[in-house]
Amino acid sequence: MKKLLILGAGTAGTMVANKLDRLLHADSDDWQITLIDQHPIHYYQPGFLFIPFGIYGKDDVIKPKRDFIPAGVEFIEATIEQIAPEHNQVHLGNGQTLAYDFLIIATGADIHPEQTPGLGEHAWGHSIHTFYSLEGSMALFETLRTWKGGRLVLNVVENPIKCPVAPLEFLMMADAFFCEKGMRDRVELVYATPLPGAFTKPVAAHMLNHLLAEKNIKVEPEFMTERVDPDAKKLVSYDEREIGYDLLVSVPLNMGAAVIGSSGLGDELNYVPVDKYTFVSGQYPNIFALGDAAAIPASKAGSVAHFAVDTFGENFVGYTHGQALKPLFDGHANCFIESGFGKGLLIDFNYTTEPLPGRYPLPGLGPFTLLEESKANHWGKMMFKWMYWNVLLKARELPLPAQMSMAGKQLAGK
Repeated sequence: MKKLLILGAGTAGTMVANKLDRLLHADSDDWQITLIDQHPIHYYQPGFLFIPFGIYGKDDVIKPKRDFIPAGVEFIEATIEQIAPEHNQVHLGNGQTLAYDFLIIATGADIHPEQTPGLGEHAWGHSIHTFYSLEGSMALFETLRTWKGGRLVLNVVENPIKCPVAPLEFLMMADAFFCEKGMRDRVELVYATPLPGAFTKPVAAHMLNHLLAEKNIKVEPEFMTERVDPDAKKLVSYDEREIGYDLLVSVPLNMGAAVIGSSGLGDELNYVPVDKYTFVSGQYPNIFALGDAAAIPASKAGSVAHFAVDTFGENFVGYTHGQALKPLFDGHANCFIESGFGKGLLIDFNYTTEPLPGRYPLPGLGPFTLLEESKANHWGKMMFKWMYWNVLLKARELPLPAQMSMAGKQLAGK
């Protein structure tokens, strides 16, 4: 019997478990699929963004992981202590040692405020917050309920981060939130980013920078946070620039699971280097990494995991029969960007094509507009939670191609 281990039951791990349960068991009964994760609760992480503003609550973003794991997959709730790729084994915290023929690493990414001096110390949860965890979002909700105003600074310590547009969304939603509370004139919003602007790609960066300026959100570009002085309430960059704050909302350093690094499979941030088209490890031909755990030049976002798993499934089945892996994944990502006041934007791009204006998914019809605010995009964002719980996690088929299409997009200058 062939043994497949999947490490991590987050978004990518759950999706690929569902996808391969159907494909492998339809192909052969000679498969044992095991999914391992130490946490019993699944978090809808895009929902953390809405909690500080009272739009979602805790119950909107949590469900038991077992609800999404198919009957044909064994689920073991345990810590992953060590991966021994030279022996094709994984050692668990409960004392088990599991052998595998193929290994899929989907251990995700997490925030590490302790990696930045002054960030995760005595002011954490008081004058310094994050919305990149459930606990952080709930604490920030309590703070915003009674905050009287001042300078709110959102900083990104270093890229890559999960959901790269979430910091922009938070600031635009904060603009709307404080306007609706009648206190926007008492709040200064500042975005301190290591990027040269609001976004990395020129067309989208131009549009988003203009939108932030319209909303009176100041951008501090190329700000590489070296430390935080929580008593003086200021951020300090490596080039000794300083930004004072009254309330700091931070996106700390994102890193992969420590076990990836200790097992010799990771880069300096504990992400697994893999081929960006097929997800296979360059070190071990029977090891793959999906989702945020993979060191590929694509966004660490749920849509990327979905499109990746779509291209990976049949490719992996063929590979187990001795066929060569096909370079199918093109870096496809799309994301609704909540911009406040019941509107949003949508971006759709891949490794080679930047976000462009147009209509999605139907040319000329949409119903969603690309790189343009609309109410339809806002409702697309709100509808995504239902789609996530009921369709995406279960790897059900969508009438959308996994690879990016140019249909409906307007080329620059056209």
